[in-house]
Amino acid sequence: MDNNSPIGVFDSGVGGLTVVREILRVLPDENLIYLGDTARVPYGTKSSRTVINYSQSNARFLISKGVKLLVVACNTASAVALPSLRWDFEVPVIGVIEPGVRKAVKTTKRKKIGVIGTQSTIKSNAYKKAIENIAPEIEVYSKACPLFVPLAEEGWLEGEVVELIAGKYLESFKECGIDVLILGCTHYPLLKPVIKKVMGPEIELIDSATETALEIRRVLLENGLARTEANSPVLREFYLTDVSESFIRIAERFLGSRITQIELVDIKAEIG
Repeated sequence: MDNNSPIGVFDSGVGGLTVVREILRVLPDENLIYLGDTARVPYGTKSSRTVINYSQSNARFLISKGVKLLVVACNTASAVALPSLRWDFEVPVIGVIEPGVRKAVKTTKRKKIGVIGTQSTIKSNAYKKAIENIAPEIEVYSKACPLFVPLAEEGWLEGEVVELIAGKYLESFKECGIDVLILGCTHYPLLKPVIKKVMGPEIELIDSATETALEIRRVLLENGLARTEANSPVLREFYLTDVSESFIRIAERFLGSRITQIELVDIKAEIG
């Protein structure tokens, strides 16, 4: 491992590609390897022990590729597996919950923060606990928005139907008086325009993908791990544990660019 080693990112599926998209925007000169554990998605319905085991195997695969930093681009795995990953691996490990929470706490003036996510993320109270650990005086209002995931994957990102669904989910936040709303799912940045339209300009949206990318940049700089070979070609590798017919179409929408090559990998076989 050295400065020019890649950043390793894993997720249970395609949502983590919104994090990759932001990493490539903030750190365009960095090498990057992405692993989507699509054979075992979703993680949200699994036990904590299983999620930790899956996360460990994903991390070992990426470590075997020589990554210098691990990014857990999955809210469920970030909520459950970060302590064990940080204990077992020497490279820095960054999840998607903490960076967004820190930004939200700094941003709120009313001391009222809203969080939207999948049912499993909201049920875990991961964001609420993280906020209370930093600022226990802040009131946290949470809401599961399960239809946002299929809307994002189908590319239904605007229009009357999408606005009606968003309005139904988000109407309670207007009554709570929040001034900050955390997008607590990696699918949700694709729906940011319609969420912003429904919530209005006075509500600040916190994109966990953006904040995670900024956190990665900070950690690389603080640890002297930023890439030094800025003028040489960059590495972009994408691995999946299973591939569906629709995956590439969905993945390219999340990434915002074409994926020229995806390699199917058997994690157990790769890591022995």
